[in-house]
Amino acid sequence: MSVTAEQSAAGADGADGGAGPRSGDGPSPRPTRRSFAAEYKLAVVAEYEAAPNGEKGAILRREGLYSSHVIEWAKARDAGALHGLGDARKSQKRPKRSAAELELERLRSRNQKLEAELATTKTALEIMGKGVPRTREAA
Repeated sequence: MSVTAEQSAAGADGADGGAGPRSGDGPSPRPTRRSFAAEYKLAVVAEYEAAPNGEKGAILRREGLYSSHVIEWAKARDAGALHGLGDARKSQKRPKRSAAELELERLRSRNQKLEAELATTKTALEIMGKGVPRTREAA
């Protein structure tokens, strides 16, 4: 292995002038975690299982995956976990409720709160009424 003039000019630390952690351009951008849709996972698992032994590695290289991905996805599929599975970091889409339903829910919640407060107030007044001397009746 011979060292070219460009490699020797780069120095012994291996800095090649690209955008890496040691380059003058600053740090490289932070990598992001890949996520895959359930449909994609199912398609890759089906293609991987249908391929002959010599072709399986080519599928993994083409898709940029590891065999552990496919094994994990196949187990999830067999357990029924891939049916309708979305990204775990995103919440499922909830059906939109109409403005009337939202207002009704808000008013019911407020009504419950006010009824509980009224019951507490009535109880407090009863207690206070029993403890207060009745001066009007004595007169």
